Amino acid sequence: MTATPFTLCIIVLIALATLGLPIGLSMIGASLFYLLMAGLDPGTAAEQILNGLYNSYVLLAVPLFILAADLMNTGSLTDRLLKFCLVLVGRFRGGLGHVNVVANVIFAGMSGSAIADAVGIGRVIIGMMTRGGRYPVTYAAAITACAAIIGPIIPPSIPMVIYALVADASIGFLFLGGVIPGLMLGVAFMVMNSLIARRRAYPVEPPVPLRDVPKLTLDAFPALLLPIILLFGIYGGVMTPTEGAAAAAAYALLAAALIYRALTLRQLYGVLLSSAKATTSVGMLIAGALVFNYVVTIENIPASVAQFIGGFNLTKLAYLLLINAILLLLGCLLEGTTILLVIVPIMIPTAKALGIDLVHFGVVVVVNVMIGLLTPPFGLLLFIVANMTGQPLAKIVRECVPFIAAAIAVLAIITFVPETVLWLPRVFGYKG
Repeated sequence: MTATPFTLCIIVLIALATLGLPIGLSMIGASLFYLLMAGLDPGTAAEQILNGLYNSYVLLAVPLFILAADLMNTGSLTDRLLKFCLVLVGRFRGGLGHVNVVANVIFAGMSGSAIADAVGIGRVIIGMMTRGGRYPVTYAAAITACAAIIGPIIPPSIPMVIYALVADASIGFLFLGGVIPGLMLGVAFMVMNSLIARRRAYPVEPPVPLRDVPKLTLDAFPALLLPIILLFGIYGGVMTPTEGAAAAAAYALLAAALIYRALTLRQLYGVLLSSAKATTSVGMLIAGALVFNYVVTIENIPASVAQFIGGFNLTKLAYLLLINAILLLLGCLLEGTTILLVIVPIMIPTAKALGIDLVHFGVVVVVNVMIGLLTPPFGLLLFIVANMTGQPLAKIVRECVPFIAAAIAVLAIITFVPETVLWLPRVFGYKG
């Protein structure tokens, strides 16, 4: 039996990735191999990349949100936000765990990146939690990793920008759809932290003196203003989400350099270099996905999958549960952006055919992908916090289990109750 060009393409893709070639380059290499085997013009690969990257205005938001997050992490915004959060929730049992979660909820309105949140907040809050042996290092690392997944669910969100690209969905309404699920995750993590803190008798932080509250609030005010400017700008009709990303980066630079005076020219150069490297990495992945998705389209894979699934006469809910199961499994094996760019486009036609709202579907997909950052063996956030703390990965995973269970419970709620996602977009005029 002769292998088809597409079968050989998949074999080449797996082989290249197994040999250690970055997944973006592996997709480009495998797609070029397919075009040659199918007798098609290899120049089509370059055409797909150029058309996809240069005709998509929405993609400009990705490097700008990355830059905004890097600027906030380099300036002193993170420190000031953590002190402000200590005022809000530090006095409860397991207070620094609550501070960790609340800081991520606030930071989520600025960066749009789970990794940026884990690195930025994690460096400071893990030190605060473990000082004097108040919390085990593994617990501090676990709650830091888990709380970081809130970042890309509450707007702005880089994964939602990428989903909007492949699904042709409204970024603005996707952003709004993520607000309530993101807050639900925050509440779920704080409840879990409270239960664990009571069971293990974690300390209560001394309350911040009342006379210090105005100063700490004033210190944090410029940082707290960023999500307000961003969201009111976008939903007030003043700017598009992409322009909002530019505004976020500009404001983060202004706050770090002029208001807080915590950013030197040398640090700014480092931030720009770091952001450029991160953007290049994401850009290469998107370029590879654009070519590979062209191959998938030529082979009519999405329609074939839709026809195959249609034969099972699945309801909307059954299909969403199937998608959850597939994405949670893939999240253990693949990087989130790869799932969004390669796997999700195959799922979208069936979702459309079943009448599933693409904003609801997008938020469910993004929550799945974020949980995948916490699941071994390839949970990226686990490796980041393990590297930061020098703790064994297995011990951090064990501490993450209750929080992963809480996240899956929230995922179940937003799957079964679409209004948890769609209510806020509809308040702002969404007709879906």
